Amino acid sequence: MGCNCNKNKKTTPVQETSPAPAQQATPSFRQEEIKKPETLVESVKQKMTMMQTFASAIASRGFNNEKVTIPMKQLRVASCFGNQQQGGVLPPCEHLKQSTTPGKFFCGGCGCGDRKGTWLVADGDEYSKLDYPRLNCPLQMPGFSNYEKSKQDEANSPITRRYYIEQLPYTEIEKIQVKTFDPPVKPTEQSKQ
Repeated sequence: MGCNCNKNKKTTPVQETSPAPAQQATPSFRQEEIKKPETLVESVKQKMTMMQTFASAIASRGFNNEKVTIPMKQLRVASCFGNQQQGGVLPPCEHLKQSTTPGKFFCGGCGCGDRKGTWLVADGDEYSKLDYPRLNCPLQMPGFSNYEKSKQDEANSPITRRYYIEQLPYTEIEKIQVKTFDPPVKPTEQSKQ
């Protein structure tokens, strides 16, 4: 029979405070501006910094056409191109520009311009900009040499692309297909014998 002690108690249904993970809304991403120099001195400093980072990238390539690791290149591709082609929600960087050469893209934020040496991804065994072991991004995104971890406010909606990439599981980054080609191996004295 029971004691009926809960007879007069009102029950309220449990309310969900957030949708199930599969139903969560697509995040909105904030636009990231690249600070433009306001004075002549700032402009000269910016140009000097660009020359230094370019020289650093060239030096990192070395004489053997060394390239960045595959996981690092995958992060760079996510930072520039997003992950929508892999079924994700991250859009391409707003500074990604289409080249006048069909199928090629370059960074419109770093000031390098549109030419073969600045295309982010190359064909075949050609060397692309994203292949350099040392490479800076004007937004300091993941995968680049000057990467800076997102600040706490970047998690507030609209979130930054950098914060979103930092939250991606590595298995999602691994889905990004990248081409890397090893430089030809030079024969050693032992292999000649």
